[in-house]
Amino acid sequence: MNAKKHTPLSLHGLRLLFPPLATLGILFLTEWIARGSLTGETFTQYIFPHAEAYLLAWAMLFLSWLAVDWLTRFAPLATLLAAVLGCAPAAVNFYTLQLRGEPFLPWDLMQVSEAAGVAAAAGIHIQTSMVVSIVIIVLLVVVSFFLYRGRQKLNWKPRVAGFLASAAATCGLLFGVFLQPAVTQAIGIVPDAWMQDRYYRYYGVITSFLTNLTNLEISKPEGYSEEAVNEILDDTEAAQKYSTAPFYPGSYGATTSADETVKKPTIIYVMDESYWDVSELEQYGFQFDTDVSANFHALQQTSASGRAYSPSFGGGTCDVEFEALTGYSASFLPNGSKPYQQHVTKPMFSLPNYLKLTQGYQTAAVHCFWAKYWSRDTAYPNLGFDTFLSLEQMTHVNKVRRHYWTSGLVTDDSMADQIIQQYEKMKTSSDAPVFLHAVTMQNHTNYNKDNYPDDVRVKVTEHPAGLKASTIGALEDFATGIRDADAMLGKLTQYFSQVDEPVILVFWGDHYNPIDSNYDVFTSSGYASDSSADPRLHQTTLLMWSNYTDKPVDLGTIAAYDISPVMMNLYGLEQPLYFQLLNRQLQVADRANTRGTVMNLDGTTTQTPSSLQESWSQKHWLLQYDLMFGKGYALSRMGMESLNSTQTDE
Repeated sequence: MNAKKHTPLSLHGLRLLFPPLATLGILFLTEWIARGSLTGETFTQYIFPHAEAYLLAWAMLFLSWLAVDWLTRFAPLATLLAAVLGCAPAAVNFYTLQLRGEPFLPWDLMQVSEAAGVAAAAGIHIQTSMVVSIVIIVLLVVVSFFLYRGRQKLNWKPRVAGFLASAAATCGLLFGVFLQPAVTQAIGIVPDAWMQDRYYRYYGVITSFLTNLTNLEISKPEGYSEEAVNEILDDTEAAQKYSTAPFYPGSYGATTSADETVKKPTIIYVMDESYWDVSELEQYGFQFDTDVSANFHALQQTSASGRAYSPSFGGGTCDVEFEALTGYSASFLPNGSKPYQQHVTKPMFSLPNYLKLTQGYQTAAVHCFWAKYWSRDTAYPNLGFDTFLSLEQMTHVNKVRRHYWTSGLVTDDSMADQIIQQYEKMKTSSDAPVFLHAVTMQNHTNYNKDNYPDDVRVKVTEHPAGLKASTIGALEDFATGIRDADAMLGKLTQYFSQVDEPVILVFWGDHYNPIDSNYDVFTSSGYASDSSADPRLHQTTLLMWSNYTDKPVDLGTIAAYDISPVMMNLYGLEQPLYFQLLNRQLQVADRANTRGTVMNLDGTTTQTPSSLQESWSQKHWLLQYDLMFGKGYALSRMGMESLNSTQTDE
């Protein structure tokens, strides 16, 4: 009989040490990939002061390794899966930070197909940290193969027992710690749902992602009640009786008596993809071979114009659209959450719903991309749109920019035609006033000179020194889209200036984007910094035009959630009490309070709101919560009782 082979004590020790050490190494690789760099400062400022968060992440990787190893008795597979569990989300996190300035969040999983399309179009490049991590992971897999080769075989009973024990421990860690805010706060993980990039820097990608699962639900504001809602609304009504100067004294609404103002004009909203007046760069060392904003500059002389403070950068179009259509601030929702997918799940207060239910408007939306994009096909009906014309129903449209988008993107010129055709169809079918909202796609990221032929593309004739050829080409691509958006604006205002009824047209851009793979266009010229949080990179161009008044008004900068309240104020339209509150806030507290940045009344910005600004922000959030998630106490006060049945208990 052969003697039973004994495992050397040293080998046994190495086998015991490998899982915790390997998963600890994987944790560091995860942070290296997610951050793009791992320096001494990273450890001293973020990792060491918040060691408990990283120990939890390491425990999750370690227990996952044990569960797979007990189940399969194949250590290389356990090592590989632990590496994928940590490093794959880290890589996604790195790219989402680059593309939109926000980390990888749980609700991003609901938008996988759209994210994949944007990522494919963005020309993302693999990073050094990723290449090195792949090499290290391969080495760990190979080491585990040889280290555990010849390990004593076990029958199924101890294997199942080991798997169940490690799986139970993993579940206990997830449900008993990560998903228990009281527990995580007790060990020093402080909630920061409204500044997620900072949260991920402090607590790491794994712990931050898992603890964010608790943010899928919104907690009601302190003191929420019917009495609190009515107190705010009573104050708002009383404020309308104050004999204060109008916010925009030269506007049509301020200079025309209430009984003479147009009551129910056609209202056209156009949110133009990535639009901002790029000719502003001509003050910073750039020159183009054409005036890319000729129509916009001419219309400024007879319209209200300024800037919309966007909650987004590099993506998150639906956040901006959500704010403009509702007056709700996306900043009150967890940073990175997608309102259309998570929160606009039932009929709720919005401008189209208000106009339809209280003013008798017919409503429609037009978007030249797939209906499911950002879940507009389900969100739009809940916002009050009777009709939604999406790419699936469009015919005879022209497309461009096929270098990245192989099927092409519908031109802004074709979108102008679609808007006009939809308007004419609505006017033919009904005498009811029209609210029409449109979202374009032509100038969507990413940018490359090959998206347009040379004889069509706007040329950069002068630029600051040191810019790469690819960056100049990307800027030419972007500027071409701005020129075409400006042409669309001219086409629409020309058409609606001829129709025999009053029309208001509101035109703005959703957000800025990086141009090429970085911020060089902004930093080389001094236009802005290389931070996606720079307030300069959140103030897109805004124009409010009508065919029945030519009074120029300087809007300054207003929050995107103030677009609808200000539009109604400018033209003397009947405002719901909620919009009256927002207009009052705009007069006495701040011009925007978005994603941790407050724009003061004088146009300066700060990250620390005053007590007055904080008080107004709390009123805003309490009413927004009531209308979105609460019992809808404010609905009956705004003539929208029919939506009360859709509200739920807080």
